[in-house]
Amino acid sequence: MANLQSARIISVGTYVPENIVTNKDLEKIVDTTDEWIFTRSGIRERHIVPMDSQVPASELGAKAAIVAIERAGLKPVEIDGIICATFTPDSFFPSTACRIQAIIGCSNAFAFDVSAACAGFVYALTVAEGLIKSGRNKNILVIGTEVISKVLDWTDRSTCVLFGDGAGAVVLQASEDSNRGILSTHLKSDGTLGDILKLPAWGEKRTMHMKGNDVFKHAVRMMSDASHKVLVDAGCMLDRVDYLIPHQANIRIIQAVAELLKLPKEKVVTNLEHFGNTSSASIPLALDDVWSKGLIKKDTMVLFTALGGGITAGSVLCVF
Repeated sequence: MANLQSARIISVGTYVPENIVTNKDLEKIVDTTDEWIFTRSGIRERHIVPMDSQVPASELGAKAAIVAIERAGLKPVEIDGIICATFTPDSFFPSTACRIQAIIGCSNAFAFDVSAACAGFVYALTVAEGLIKSGRNKNILVIGTEVISKVLDWTDRSTCVLFGDGAGAVVLQASEDSNRGILSTHLKSDGTLGDILKLPAWGEKRTMHMKGNDVFKHAVRMMSDASHKVLVDAGCMLDRVDYLIPHQANIRIIQAVAELLKLPKEKVVTNLEHFGNTSSASIPLALDDVWSKGLIKKDTMVLFTALGGGITAGSVLCVF
């Protein structure tokens, strides 16, 4: 198969649980207030699977994937691969991607998971782009799906108020148009910082642990650095970027990154007020917001950037 010049995001699909938990609801669970949460994070509410349910990440991811495939005008059998980013998998194995494959009927696809926490979507998108540019695949489904509510300590107000459940998916398709598609990607990891944001697999209490101040400091630096890197690699000036879609971790992190990049507020996409931090699902959820409003058009340039536990960071620059 001949090498193709680019990989384009041709559709997006999302899904969030119907159950909404507001900051006022959390006031009844932990020692906090709506004002305290909103002032420090920018979050008003989040979607959470019902606490007494066993809804897995694959179920959310499959619903988002079905929408993305339909919007792409494809049939499930036309999908060559499924790459799923998640840190809340259904099981160690089978992978959540394989579970999703079985649900949606992508019988011709390979399927595997990527573990890069909140940077997972950017990592999965980068892997998918490499496979398409190599000429091996034409249509790859990239999914970010999380059921974070299952790994939170609901007595820890420093973490439980920040996160939400949800899923987002995009179809990445081979294209011979070198002026559109993913222009540049950059990934960065620093394993020496692993303990500032972690979720133990066994032994210890299996809930998320976060050193918020440390995460903030490194997130702003590494997301900004990764963003500059992809712009330089693509030979693009920052003023050519139409939208920055950052991982929706915290409004203060987003504002600090935008300030460092000298991007005006109207170019920065945020939706964490209604969804909280949905980890690997946050970028596709935010992309769906602007796309559904008609703001993603031909030649719109978008910069994705994220940081996650690991520590992992990365950026993707693309033209639609």
